Amino acid sequence: MHPVILFDGVCNFCDASVQFILNRDPNETFHFASLQSEAGKELLKKYNVRNDVDSMILIENDKVYYKSSAALRITRHLRGAWKLLYVFMVVPAPIRNIAYDLIARNRYKWFGKKDSCMLPPPNVRKRFL
Repeated sequence: MHPVILFDGVCNFCDASVQFILNRDPNETFHFASLQSEAGKELLKKYNVRNDVDSMILIENDKVYYKSSAALRITRHLRGAWKLLYVFMVVPAPIRNIAYDLIARNRYKWFGKKDSCMLPPPNVRKRFL
């Protein structure tokens, strides 16, 4: 199974993050599902993710990663120098998540919100669950 990134489908910042990953994932490693989609809800249930989690989630090798751990694990697969960010995994998660939580808490205020999830372009639609 491909690693799956679950994201907030109505968040403009999250949408931009998905586009960023798509443009730097030449091996098409990742598949995607919004937290609001049926596929996203099924995965949340299957992996016993709490209902109040609304951050980016990575499911890789049957393990669930949250917040900065998810983001940094994703960078390992991206083209370019983004892979180097993975070294920050040595920093304890509570410290790494301070910045992550600040952005997540303010993402709608700073970047805006959509009324509904984006419709992926045809060339990448197969990667969305």
